[in-house]
Amino acid sequence: MRSSGILLHITSLPSPGGIGTLGQEAYEFADFLQSSGIRIWQVLPVGPTGYGESPYQSSSVFAGNPLMISCRTLRQEGLLAYEDEEEFTPADIEKVDYDAVRKNKDMLLRRCFAQSAEKLSRQIEIFRGENPWVDDFALFTAVKAHFGNTMFSAWPDADIRHRKPEAIRKYTDLLKDEIAFHVFCQFLFRRQWFALKKYCNEHSVLLFGDMPIYVAEDSADTWTHPEVFQLDKDLVPKHVAGVPPDYFSEDGQLWGNPLYRWHYLARRKYDWWVERMKGMASMYDMIRIDHFIGFANYYSVKHGMPNARKGRWIKGPGKKLFIQLNRELPDIRIIAEDLGCVNNRVKKLLDWCGYPGMKVLTFGFDSDASNPHFIGNYGKNVVAYTGTHDNDTTLGWAEKASPEALEYAKKTLGFTEVSEAPEAFIRALFKSDCETVVVPMQDVLGLGGDARMNYPGLTGGNWLWRMKPGTLTPELSMKYFKLNKETDRR
Repeated sequence: MRSSGILLHITSLPSPGGIGTLGQEAYEFADFLQSSGIRIWQVLPVGPTGYGESPYQSSSVFAGNPLMISCRTLRQEGLLAYEDEEEFTPADIEKVDYDAVRKNKDMLLRRCFAQSAEKLSRQIEIFRGENPWVDDFALFTAVKAHFGNTMFSAWPDADIRHRKPEAIRKYTDLLKDEIAFHVFCQFLFRRQWFALKKYCNEHSVLLFGDMPIYVAEDSADTWTHPEVFQLDKDLVPKHVAGVPPDYFSEDGQLWGNPLYRWHYLARRKYDWWVERMKGMASMYDMIRIDHFIGFANYYSVKHGMPNARKGRWIKGPGKKLFIQLNRELPDIRIIAEDLGCVNNRVKKLLDWCGYPGMKVLTFGFDSDASNPHFIGNYGKNVVAYTGTHDNDTTLGWAEKASPEALEYAKKTLGFTEVSEAPEAFIRALFKSDCETVVVPMQDVLGLGGDARMNYPGLTGGNWLWRMKPGTLTPELSMKYFKLNKETDRR
């Protein structure tokens, strides 16, 4: 069925407290999508973020980001008492001030813990039993804070670094209150998440999640399951992930994530991956796997190298992993992010899996009609975007494009002024043959490059953009309702 979606991360919602949350504004956005005839809400990864605030470098593949917990909802439920003025008010409502938000949210959540943890103790115990990952995550987070937030491979106590049973017992007892607090926060996050998911599904909206292929080096996952990753005896990665030099970067991209021991995982029938995907499938109706290319072949760079120039491609798990996932999770709906170095091995794996790949319309005008991202080359089984979180907004692209690329786009899509580019791109996407199209909210609003979400390769100044309050007008909703009806998307 032909459908449309909007990409808007939770943190970009105009919630009180300086950051988007799972509270009232999330429900209002779901209402907006339903009334607009838009069936899909795509978000970025929702795990706890670390240095640089990247959702693609989370401390856990299972945990949720406590910054997304709605304190207003907790207050409405009688779980947290506070005055409005105690919640952080940003100077710039269109940007997230992560340091200020984190400090304020931590204060309010700790108050909630003191006021309501005992009242919720039975529900929390049930939650812990259903989510065995949460105790390890809470212990990891508490120990990390205990050692000044240093990377776990540098913790001064070697016994807890290597998870010796006596050390686990020692720190579980020493930090029991802090551990209980982090379990409590995860309970609150998932309680609010699944309430929102239920509401979305009841209002004909599907939640579309994003799963990075790799995990962060400094994460509960690498600490809890070091055998899954290519680590040395000191728990430091032997080789790390990235991509080689290309047109955009002469040094390539050195991501630094530890690589998997795929042969070991194969012997275990990919159990770690199965559990990870089960967790994703419970949270989302659709899942985008970031860097799907890495399952066909992955780029390996020796740890400690200054850039990604000297790496090599190594054969990935290929079909074997997906045979197991299909056996364990036959109804999972996966979309493959296949942007980048797409060779024949990647194409064959994607064809065999049958998953939709991705097309990005703003990539389609820098050459000629042979460009795979040119709109005339889109088939039905793709998810097509005007742009993604990693590139400029459509207006930003049009303002910076070469004269040749801009003229090509104008001629192809039928617009004359740069300011008309977002609407022309969106209309063309909706009219295309693709069964699914997704538009970043910044393009829906016609915003320029200042609203860009991420600049790959830069560690600061990313993931900041927020939507203004009052943006979701009836006029905007009706505009998209008519566009969906006109292009037979529903």
